[in-house]
Formats: sequence, structure tokens, C-alpha cells
Amino acid sequence: MAKVTTEEKSSKEQSVDSNSEASASRPSGGAWRRRLPLLPALIFQIALTQIPFAFSIYYSLTNWNLTAFSPPRMLVWFENYVDLISDPTFRDAIWVTITLTVLSVALSIIFGLALASLLDRKFFGQGFVRTLLITPFLITPVVSALVWREQILSANFGVLNWFLEQIGLSSVEFTTAHAYWSVMFIIVWQWTPFMMLILLAGLQSQDSSVLEAAKVDGASRSATFFQITLPHLRRYIELGILLGVVYISQVFDQIQILAGRLVGTKNVAFEVFDTGFNDLNLGLASAQSIITVVGSIIVATIGLKFLSNLLEEAS
Repeated sequence: MAKVTTEEKSSKEQSVDSNSEASASRPSGGAWRRRLPLLPALIFQIALTQIPFAFSIYYSLTNWNLTAFSPPRMLVWFENYVDLISDPTFRDAIWVTITLTVLSVALSIIFGLALASLLDRKFFGQGFVRTLLITPFLITPVVSALVWREQILSANFGVLNWFLEQIGLSSVEFTTAHAYWSVMFIIVWQWTPFMMLILLAGLQSQDSSVLEAAKVDGASRSATFFQITLPHLRRYIELGILLGVVYISQVFDQIQILAGRLVGTKNVAFEVFDTGFNDLNLGLASAQSIITVVGSIIVATIGLKFLSNLLEEAS
């Protein structure tokens, strides 16, 4: 009897295991019911992003132009992309995007590190000073560009030109003669507080015992900074560079308000807007936007790879 009972028990266990494996191999109805509420959001996201993107791909293969004497819309296939390769205006826009992004991010990191180093110490009114330094990043880009154009950089009413006249210098047309550098200055002014916050978090996470040991060993401040503090901040600097490149490469407001269509100040985002809404060449603008999206995906993929490496090192 004991032998029969043991055999029945083992057979029941095998049947239970086989049933559990079969149920695991089949998609459970509960999992699908849990995912079902996400379906409307997924459909909305596809309708909002992917369908317009598909239309943009189609329009980039046409000669769609809204000017009065343009020919009827028809497929020209890859003619717009071929034209962009030989278009010096679009190449200049790519170059402006690269230089503006690289210089703005580099200067924001440098100034942000300097401000973070000053704030990483106790002094009276530290919280108030920190709030004041963060303020530029909280201002809408359109508002900040208007304030700089009308109240600071204006040749007639600007505070900066008034100061230059007080010390015997002539006024300068910053928004026309030096539009590129004016745009870069405003971007750096607005993004420096963001970099400061990231780097300040890195400085405050540093182990104070390591700094005290270096001080006891007789290390100078510069040696401590370059050999201990700066390597510790590497992950924070890389994170700031990643976020800065992603967002600053898409700058539009400051260029539109300060420089407009001036040669040498248009980045890729503004060039797409200019081609589509000013020149009314929607086919060419669609091709520019497709190239921009592909380039953004490449940059984002590389950036996410760096970010994943940072997270792995942090863990």
C-alpha cells in the first residue's frame, strides 16, 4: 500500500508540474487584462507621433511647394535629399548646430563648476545666493531672449550699450553684428545654473574624509581638485554633457528672437522652420526634418549608451 501511495503521489506531482509548465507557456489572461488600460495611450501616442512622421517621410519624397507658381505636387523620390547634400545653407546650419552646441555645453560646464565650487562651502546667505543663481534656468527661453534683446543688448535702450557709452566707447549692434555670440551667451547664461546643480550634487556627495586625508598629507588645493575632486565629478560632468547636447542642439527660441534669418546663426532646427514656413518648400523641409530626426536618434543612442555605462559604474 505504501508503494502504491508513493507512486500515486509522484504521478500527481508530475501532472501538476506539466500543468504549471503548460500554463506558463500560455499567455495569461490576467496579464493581458492588466495591459489593456494602456492600449488607448499607446494608440494616442502612435497617432500623435508615428503617423505624422510617416507623412513627413512621404512629403520628403515630393516636390511640394506652396509658392504661387510652383508645379503640382508629385513624387521626386530622393531628389530633395540629393539637393541637401549639395546645399551650402543646410551644411552651414549643421556646422552652426555643432559649434553652438559644443561651445555652449563646454562653457556651461566650466562656469557651472566654478559656481558649484563656490557654493560648496558654508557662508551667510548661501540658500539665497543659490536661489538667485538658479533663477536664469527657470525663466522661459522666449522671455529671457526678449529681455536680453530689448533691455540689455539693444543699441538704443540696452543697459550694456549705456554702460559702454559711459566709459567713452561707442554702442555696439550686438544682435546684428555679433548675433552668433549673443545667442551663445544667452544659452550659456541660461544653462550654467543647470550644470551648477548637477556638479554641486557631485561635490556634496564627495567623501570628506578623503579630502581631509589629502590635506593632512600636504596636498595643495589645486592638486586636490585635479587629482581627487575632478575624477570624482567625471560621471556628473558626463551626465551634464549628455543632457546639454540633447537640449541645446534643438535651440530655436533664442535664434528666432535675437538673430532671425541672419546668415551664420541658423541651426538645423531653425533651418527646417525657415524652409517650411518662410520659403514654403514643404518637401525640402520634410527632408531636412527626416535627416534631423535620424541625427538626433544617433546622438540619443550614443548618449544613452554613455548614461547606461554611468549607471553601471555607479552601481
